[in-house]
Amino acid sequence: MKVIASSLRKGNVVDKDGKLYVILSAENIHPGKGTPVTQLDMRRISDGVKVSERYRTTEQVERAHVEDREHQYLYSDGEGFHFMNPESYDQIAISPDVVGDQAPYLQEGMSVQVSVHDGVGIAIVLPQRAIFEVVETEPTTKGQTASSSYKPALLSNGVKTTVPPHISAGTRVVVMTADGAYVERAKD
Repeated sequence: MKVIASSLRKGNVVDKDGKLYVILSAENIHPGKGTPVTQLDMRRISDGVKVSERYRTTEQVERAHVEDREHQYLYSDGEGFHFMNPESYDQIAISPDVVGDQAPYLQEGMSVQVSVHDGVGIAIVLPQRAIFEVVETEPTTKGQTASSSYKPALLSNGVKTTVPPHISAGTRVVVMTADGAYVERAKD
């Protein structure tokens, strides 16, 4: 199925020269002068090689037929990360290089969007936010203003982030799964 380059998003799969690529990032660039372009950073699914391509925003790109289904994360082992389709109870194993830097944000029972092509899991999309506990952080310094100063913190998934001064160890916080940025204190 042909689509215009500017409509492609992260997680989409394109067919280029008979090989499948998953899009890692897509950015539409509109220079003041000249033709607008779409910059795509992609990973070849067969061997994991990363490539960057530029297309004119109106250029046609072949989008591969991929099934996007809701799956539930179960566990990880030597084979990879295991997900289950909640409707059919079919399980699928996805290799660690497909999951990539999203692995620390996976939580048991989490619902994720899995892209499947010919029975093989080729991409996952996590929910935008996840809740983790702050394991360690610096104590609050007296006189520190709460508005603009953030302090480093280590989350229960091993990711380092920055949190406002009022957050202490043991507090559950909401973070963005894209980059681990603090959003708010969890409401539970």
